Amino acid sequence: METLAIALGALVLYLIAYHTYGRWLARKIFRLDAKALTPSVEINDDRDYVPTSRGIVFGHHFTSIAGTGPIVGPALAIMWGWVPALLWVLFGSILIGAVHDFGTLVVSLRNRGMTVGEIAGRVINPRARLLFLFILLFALWVVLAIFGWVIARVFTQFPESILPVFLQIPIAIWIGVMVHRKGKKLLVPSIIALSLMYLTVWFGAACPGLAWSGGALGGAIQGLNASLAAWPVWAWVAVLLAYCYAASVMPVWVLLQPRDYINSLQLISSLALIIVGLAVAAFLGGISPVEGGGRMPLEFVAPAFNKNPLNAPPIFPFLFVTIACGAISGFHCLVSSGTSSKQLKCESDAQFVGYGSMLLEGFLATLVILAVAAGIGFGWPAKFGDASGAVLWNQLYSDWNTATGTAIGAFVVGSANFLEALGVNHVMATALMGVLVASFAGTTLDTATRLQRYVVQELAATFAPKVSPSALAAEGYDTEFESGQVGKSFSLNPLVWLTNRHGATLFAVTSAFVLALFPKPGDPWTWETIGTGGLILWPLFGATNQLLGGLAFLVVSFWLWRRGIPIVFTVIPMVFMLVLPGIAMFTDVVKWWDKGQFLLVGVALLIFALEVWLVIEAVLLWPKVKGVVEPALPPLPSRADGKVATEGGRSC
Repeated sequence: METLAIALGALVLYLIAYHTYGRWLARKIFRLDAKALTPSVEINDDRDYVPTSRGIVFGHHFTSIAGTGPIVGPALAIMWGWVPALLWVLFGSILIGAVHDFGTLVVSLRNRGMTVGEIAGRVINPRARLLFLFILLFALWVVLAIFGWVIARVFTQFPESILPVFLQIPIAIWIGVMVHRKGKKLLVPSIIALSLMYLTVWFGAACPGLAWSGGALGGAIQGLNASLAAWPVWAWVAVLLAYCYAASVMPVWVLLQPRDYINSLQLISSLALIIVGLAVAAFLGGISPVEGGGRMPLEFVAPAFNKNPLNAPPIFPFLFVTIACGAISGFHCLVSSGTSSKQLKCESDAQFVGYGSMLLEGFLATLVILAVAAGIGFGWPAKFGDASGAVLWNQLYSDWNTATGTAIGAFVVGSANFLEALGVNHVMATALMGVLVASFAGTTLDTATRLQRYVVQELAATFAPKVSPSALAAEGYDTEFESGQVGKSFSLNPLVWLTNRHGATLFAVTSAFVLALFPKPGDPWTWETIGTGGLILWPLFGATNQLLGGLAFLVVSFWLWRRGIPIVFTVIPMVFMLVLPGIAMFTDVVKWWDKGQFLLVGVALLIFALEVWLVIEAVLLWPKVKGVVEPALPPLPSRADGKVATEGGRSC
């Protein structure tokens, strides 16, 4: 019952936070206005700026910010005990993470959908913009290189998830056409899409429950799954990045937006199933370890506190770096200001999308903690021998190094055990959870590609100013390049090519693939080992990502400070997210230096120097800008068709 009480208590806490603190931020601080002209309506290019209903934007935003972060982080940080992990998730998401996401979304909405890096240039100074963009370029480069490897690992561990993940693509295109082009209401296509997606999961699991599922067709599906799961990592990285290229250059409503939306339907419904399964397990127990035996009680097998796990870094400050998504993650500011702000058609929807999505992610992280801390304690003996839940916990979490490789698997099986308590077939339950993880990772990967495209375009336009000197200032990223000067004449300057969406996206996926092609440290160069190169720089990402969150708070605080709006609720989290990740990064630098990992040391110091430089720029300017609003954005350029960009009015 303790686990169920925690889940329900967290849900109630999040609902209260949304309707109190979130509403106060929306009304008293950011003063959301349903009549305000949003960037999607003002610019509306039918490619990146597309007015969209809040339900679809919520689905895109939630799946993009979540990824595997709220699964891997809590499932690993639980080594310090489930109580510290749970407390950081609950209060971090409400007081820090949701404020971070909501704030960057609103500030981007008020700046024509500019990315947070571009906004830094407006509210601080142009040098801050460049520093921010280079930090974003590095962070997204590592994300693109590593997430292909993450998805490949999920496919290897849970091959029944492969077919459903790729069958989602035609379903997403269909719902995008139905809703955006044909103007259909969302309800019926959503029900059809969700039903089809669950059908694909059942199909990918070789149709369990049918008499012929173990026959020729079932065997063929299982054989195909096994064959695809045996692909080398580099091949999966190549396929996934090729898909990301297409998703990035296509209009957002064709693939990226509807795929994120239908994924959110499946993911949210899967979370609901986990909650129901948890409730059944709490009252009735889990599945029996032997046929015909009694149901097993649901109880914690993870320790409540564990200050010194074997080979683990110290809990302070690394708990706050290990659990990023689920509490606070700097990557979220890129989604808020990079894609979501270009799709919201009504400013008053920002609380639902920005604040609400983060609370849902925190609830997901809460369920991950419960699945790993208690879910693996029953159901496993029937599948993996007679070991008790406590013994199994010690096997999976014997030390930090072991846990880094078992965290995702622990969540999948633990949550699948909750579903099995409902009577769901074991194969189907595992497939559902495997698809959940792979889909989360996939939506983050394609969104990150589009975000990297924006960053590359912004940087390229900065160093090739003669191409279009006013585009970035007017729109936050360049759309004039698409239909204007690049299309009229060929340039030998590579920077000009990178201002085009195809050139920028090609650079993003190619550079990520080049990094991925390296083997991870210590492995030889073979066809089996290449594809894991993202792991070379991945140790830097945790602290860099959290420092990015602190810098995003800095930008939001400057925007508020210039308008004389209270800032204590952003400044305190800002200091917290600059100091603790900074300590973590320097702790890692000392460790890497002792181990002779000088590449990590050099890159870490470079990233840290850029961030310190940006903070110094901000501190020097801070006393001078209180109440001084930055200059207004210049008028939008005319479109190639001669129409004024603001035609069409408001869409709320």
